[in-house]
Amino acid sequence: MATREALWNYRDEFGDAFGRTYFRRFGPGVASSIGLGTYLGDPIPAVDDASREAIDLALRSGVNHVDTAVNYRCGRAERVVGEAVRNSPIDRDAVVVATKGGFLPFDGERPDDPAAYVRERFIEPEIVAPDDLANGAHAIAPDYLEWSLDRSLNRLGLDTVDCYYVHNPETQLVTRSREAVYDQLETAFEALERRRTAGDIGAYGVATWHAFRVAEDDERYLSLAEVLARAEAAGEAVGPDDDHGFGAIQLPFNVAMADAFTRRNQRSPGDDSEPVSTLELAHEAGLSVVTSASIGQGDLAVEGAIPADIDATLAGETPAQRALNFARSAPGVTSSLVGTSDLDHVRENVAAGTFDPLGASAFDAVFE
Repeated sequence: MATREALWNYRDEFGDAFGRTYFRRFGPGVASSIGLGTYLGDPIPAVDDASREAIDLALRSGVNHVDTAVNYRCGRAERVVGEAVRNSPIDRDAVVVATKGGFLPFDGERPDDPAAYVRERFIEPEIVAPDDLANGAHAIAPDYLEWSLDRSLNRLGLDTVDCYYVHNPETQLVTRSREAVYDQLETAFEALERRRTAGDIGAYGVATWHAFRVAEDDERYLSLAEVLARAEAAGEAVGPDDDHGFGAIQLPFNVAMADAFTRRNQRSPGDDSEPVSTLELAHEAGLSVVTSASIGQGDLAVEGAIPADIDATLAGETPAQRALNFARSAPGVTSSLVGTSDLDHVRENVAAGTFDPLGASAFDAVFE
């Protein structure tokens, strides 16, 4: 598990090479504000090898935050992350490793008949109940999440993950009410509180796509305040004290998807004041915010993709660097993920951190 001392030592070793606020508070210490994502890529050995090298280079270059999920690249992404972290010259406890559970994973490759695979591998062995499934491939029932966490730890070959996300809980809104999803999350958080007490995870959170970005009346919407309230209830129920381990949220954020900053769709519980943005409420709650799709899965890494007036305000030598620095500049953002298995792209992304992000006033001015 990442430790305060090791994280700060990593910052002391690499920090002078980067711009201001490159390292930011995360978990027990600090972590790089550029993180490595592992979502994209075919589930083939060649991508495994390239990803392993990319993670190794990133860890040795000043990026100590690696994000994955049990279902990424049919389960291969976790194996590669674990191998790279275990074999790196960087100490394991100087690296923040995050993974996710929610989507049912394949085992190394996509099956010819996914529905039959789910039935034979998950439903018939009673790993997941049919009533717990949404869209035929998503579950957040506590027993399933515990199975998924065990699967992740095994694939990673690690004793602990530093942050464990419930993955896209809004998927469950397809089959049940919003209140029922909050109830599901509370029981899931109770299970994760027990695993936190056991030392299997350092903290937990939710990784979303739509939930915290859409309007309050959107069918995919979830209230961050209510999700937090359910984590507080889980912490009180599990004990041994009233604290809880809900520490982070993950959501898409980039120059083309800035809703988490621009849309005021979140309200504090029992608060009659005006709604605030997700980033503002997360900051008030002391949560780490990790952005996914920080360069639009590559779409923003080409000349002209960023509007010219915004592009002119951003530091960086390449469009990808400027796009990444836009995401890192948003008030309340802790770390921005960018995925690649290309070593030159790793170097380019790391170099984005040598430029200073926009200050809060300058970032606000982008939207005036």
